[in-house]
Amino acid sequence: MFIAMERSLRAARVATFTYFILNGTLLGMWVVQIPPVEERVGISHAVLGGFLVLLGLGAFLGMQVAGPLADRLGTRTVVPASALLCAATLVLPGLATAPWALGVALLVFGFANGCLDVSMNAHAVQVEKAYGRPVMSAFHATFSVGGVLAALAGAAAAGGSLSPATTLGAAGAVGAVVAVAASRSLLPAPAAAPADSPAGDGATGSGATPTRIWLLAVLALMIMLCEGVANDWSVLHLRTVLGASESTAAFAYGSFAAAMTIGRLLADRVSARFGPAAILRYGAGAAAVGVTAVALSPWVPLALAGWAVFGAGLSGCVPQLFSAAGHAEEGAAGANVSRVAGLGYLGMLAGPAVIGWLTHLVPLDVTFFLPALCCLVAAATAGVLRTPRSATPARPSEVGTTG
Repeated sequence: MFIAMERSLRAARVATFTYFILNGTLLGMWVVQIPPVEERVGISHAVLGGFLVLLGLGAFLGMQVAGPLADRLGTRTVVPASALLCAATLVLPGLATAPWALGVALLVFGFANGCLDVSMNAHAVQVEKAYGRPVMSAFHATFSVGGVLAALAGAAAAGGSLSPATTLGAAGAVGAVVAVAASRSLLPAPAAAPADSPAGDGATGSGATPTRIWLLAVLALMIMLCEGVANDWSVLHLRTVLGASESTAAFAYGSFAAAMTIGRLLADRVSARFGPAAILRYGAGAAAVGVTAVALSPWVPLALAGWAVFGAGLSGCVPQLFSAAGHAEEGAAGANVSRVAGLGYLGMLAGPAVIGWLTHLVPLDVTFFLPALCCLVAAATAGVLRTPRSATPARPSEVGTTG
């Protein structure tokens, strides 16, 4: 019986990895098709920027819908349904021939992506509870693998002169097959807690969102704001402030992304030994040092090292916040993850815009003291991740829903 449970749990973990990779691949396929879609529809960069906000808005709405649904129907139902919706709607931007059609397509695709994002994170929390040790960061690391696969597939499609509709349609079809195939290994919904049992750490018992969840959400907003700044401004910083060549400037984001991926692959072991609060405290502290070095550096090599330290420091922070939200209340993992992820996602969207607005007042390198401040605040408030012993995940031998 125990061996069967272990096999079922390993299969569920592999399936969760699969959905994270799938999410990264589907989103990445859209990203690599942005230039030809923009040309096909005939819009400017400014208009495209507005449409990307619709993508983010759709994702935020999807997160708020999928989280409670995952709690009510179970992640085993909502995750594959969300993945199928995401795969099916991927082709829509490629079919658009008018600006309004592209806007609607991105809103719908963003909604589907948000549904998948939250539901797969809710299932990841369920897997983590069954393992009885941190495994969340590794799931987030594999999301980046999907982006690499999308870049390779996009390059191959471009070499074959395939249209955006053909490329995105084919990717969506493959994604649908993967979504269905992986669904059989997902964990069933956990047994409902007794009516007289505690609602969980920080729960109010009245259906209101615990204060701790909102604190986690605010921290997610600050950390993901920092990620958004690196995503959109790291290359421009090296190019415009330090005068690096285009090829060298590209290494700014590359060093950040590589360090973040490696850090997430290692963060689970560190968290298991020292605790999630230590990951957030020292990770955010290191990130503050890294981005401060970027802001003050007159040399390209030091700036590249700063971006790498920034990525390594941030790498384990968001997974710890999502995990804490998922473990906070029994039976409300999806809703709580949706709140934390939703506010965090808004931070990722707002970060680059805030930096852009600040550049009207101060030089670009000076604006990086804003993410440094966010990191310092996160480090100072990392104690919110500490949980009572009763709130720790169950060991595999204590889980009766994985067989």
